[in-house]
Amino acid sequence: MSKLSTATRRLVLGRPFRSDKLSHTLLPKRIALPVFASDALSSVAYAPEEIFLVLSVAGLTAYSMTPWIGLAVAGVMLIVIASYRQNVHAYPSGGGDYEVVTTNLGPTAGLTVASALMVDYVLTVAVSMSSAMSNIGSAVPFVNDHKVLFAVVAILLLASMNLRGIRESGTAFAIPTYAFMIGMYIMLGWGLFQIYVLDHPLRAESAGFEMHSEHGEVLGFALVFLVARAFSSGSAALTGVEAISNGVPAFRKPKSRNAATTLLLLGVISVTLFMGIIMLAKATGVQMAERPHEQLVGAPPDYHQKTLIAQLADAVFHDFPVGLYLIAGVTALILVLAANTAFNGFPVLGSILAQDRYLPRQLHTRGDRLAFSNGILFLAFAAIAFVVAFRAEVTALIQLYIVGVFVSFTLSQIGMVRHWTRLLRTETDAAARRHMMRSRIINAVGLTATGTVLVIVVVTKFLAGAWIAILAMSALFGIMKLIHKHYDTVARELEAQDDSEKGDIVLPSRNHAVVLVSKLHLPTKRALAYARATRPDVLEAITVSVDDAETRALVHQWEDSEISVPLKVIASPYREITRPVLDYVKRVTKESPRTVVTVFIPEYVVGHWWEQVLHNQSALRLKGRLLFMPNVMVTSVPWQLSSSERLKALQPQSAPGDARRGFLE
Repeated sequence: MSKLSTATRRLVLGRPFRSDKLSHTLLPKRIALPVFASDALSSVAYAPEEIFLVLSVAGLTAYSMTPWIGLAVAGVMLIVIASYRQNVHAYPSGGGDYEVVTTNLGPTAGLTVASALMVDYVLTVAVSMSSAMSNIGSAVPFVNDHKVLFAVVAILLLASMNLRGIRESGTAFAIPTYAFMIGMYIMLGWGLFQIYVLDHPLRAESAGFEMHSEHGEVLGFALVFLVARAFSSGSAALTGVEAISNGVPAFRKPKSRNAATTLLLLGVISVTLFMGIIMLAKATGVQMAERPHEQLVGAPPDYHQKTLIAQLADAVFHDFPVGLYLIAGVTALILVLAANTAFNGFPVLGSILAQDRYLPRQLHTRGDRLAFSNGILFLAFAAIAFVVAFRAEVTALIQLYIVGVFVSFTLSQIGMVRHWTRLLRTETDAAARRHMMRSRIINAVGLTATGTVLVIVVVTKFLAGAWIAILAMSALFGIMKLIHKHYDTVARELEAQDDSEKGDIVLPSRNHAVVLVSKLHLPTKRALAYARATRPDVLEAITVSVDDAETRALVHQWEDSEISVPLKVIASPYREITRPVLDYVKRVTKESPRTVVTVFIPEYVVGHWWEQVLHNQSALRLKGRLLFMPNVMVTSVPWQLSSSERLKALQPQSAPGDARRGFLE
């Protein structure tokens, strides 16, 4: 690793942390709330807006149902919050839904939940970043014109912050989250106070337009379907609850109680903000349309539809224009930080799956700053792919959203009901049984609510884009199954068998050492000396003759040097090097099957990448072929060229990170 790359790494990530500093990264409640709850808190920036957008298809009269839809969503949210408070007490290890479902319903159901959660985490980042750019774009049109680029840059910056470690990023994220909550409560409180106490009517900029219904009056089944679809879109407000159950290990002790308290705070704040926005939007006459230039009659040709939050801020702070920019700014910040919930939850879940051999083991190792670096990077690039593919359009991305989270919600509640039922079979203490029965009732109610929402989401959003999320979950499920099968196969192959099947580990009868020689120089002499130090039964040097004159010169030099090791010349009429050596080694092993052949290959250690291209190529090709031959060992004998000196000073700095990332396995 060059000095430049090392300096860049330290600038981006900071200095490495020792493993015994892991406790430094644990979070108090005041930091855990913004870190883990920002996803659910931020959803109020787009979930109410999506309800209005869906109902706009039926015209302005359909907006009368927004408070009732909002109450239904709020009710489900409170039920889910209560249910997950039982989860964090019963399973505080951080596996969350994955651990609950795997333990109670089996590995296949657990893997289904894991697939759903991982897809949902990716979409959380994509939706949050896209919505953040839309809110900034409401105040700064230039950002709206280039929101894909800005969203991608924001994802990369957030990934970099998380690579530095959760404690530092948590501290940095606390102030913006609290600023969002304070700003929203001020906007809602002052707006509703003006309307209902001061009797001062507030009108949003879109209130004067006429909403055109594309399909005329919507009645009967079509209206029911539309309301159900609006409800499913509004249910995006529930996303993020599971992040706390997945992140329990990151809390300070007592972990479960602190996590449950944070969940309760999350529920109260989210419900009040969600319903407050819907009430204020209804009172100010906000109109949101998927295609404003077609649906909003009376809108000017250059009309740019602002987000719901921006329109409310503009109406409430009409005498204080800076208020719009402040609200747009803190809303964008909370949305960016919502993605941080995924950056905290996804790597932890990935680490657990890697430990269970469903994902590559690299996802289980911590990076220089004690963060799960590989999981963070995977999440960042997957989210960027969705942002680019859907051009950072929130309405398009929301169709894929929440399928995964309600799959995990529902299976988790089934698992919790079974968990309490199993404990009740053996528990005899009356007080403990009452507590378990109460918890089982709460989780059963949660199962009914989340299962109903899941059916509504799949039915109303499948053709609109939910099928993509379902396909992604299915593909991820299949990939993890294959990875697990591979690891199991390798484990069975490598585990010790009974004595009759230990032929491969019986000591060889002889060790036949072979030193490859191209020239008689210092690397060759070091390889000969090292080979002799191993005390083999047979030691010989071999060279492949591709040029008669050079071969004769090497033989004469060898004889003049009076080296005790015999030099054997292997003919190569087609001027190959690899094939003659392989054939020779194969003959030795065939003549004596219990003989192990150790091949010593001199190699150069270089200091520049371009030197690697000029050296060692024949040795690398030969080594790659020899590794597949049974009863053959390959030993590289390094010779450090002078250019390698420049890298020696860098080795201590890179070693700690290399070890934690598994490079030294």
